[in-house]
Amino acid sequence: MRVYVPLTLPGLAEAHRTGQLGQGPLVAHAVTPALREWYLSDDIEELEYAALNRAALASLRLLAADAGAPRRRVVVAADVPDGAVGTDPDRGPDPAALGEVRVAGPLRLADAASVHVDSSDAEADVTAAAEALAAADGGDDDARFVVDGAEDHELLWYATQEIPGLVGAGD
Repeated sequence: MRVYVPLTLPGLAEAHRTGQLGQGPLVAHAVTPALREWYLSDDIEELEYAALNRAALASLRLLAADAGAPRRRVVVAADVPDGAVGTDPDRGPDPAALGEVRVAGPLRLADAASVHVDSSDAEADVTAAAEALAAADGGDDDARFVVDGAEDHELLWYATQEIPGLVGAGD
């Protein structure tokens, strides 16, 4: 199963240093039955794109909690065995949990297929979105518009071999 793990650039740097994406269980996003029902599509590429975008929103939440992190959303795509992935039954009907899964155990960075990161020109919109996220969650339509502004930026695709350059270890 392809999963999309939300991170920040410091989180990606830590994964690069240790060779793994946390100790587990990890929160990630994937094409789940709930995401299929919500997105109303049978096209796997569209569904995976929706899961990637859900992970990008989760990355934005990580940025909102870490004022020191560079304002660029980061998502790592990785393939894991189906048996290593489960859902949280307590979050099933929660619209914020669409596509959310838990990956048991640590996930090796070597299992990553690609990395997706905002370009530097998205930083102003991502900064504003991170600051507006709490108000948007509270129902503020103006804040929701600001958050949507970050979602207008496409994440750039990077091969895993490019991670050292992304985290400054390749200089």
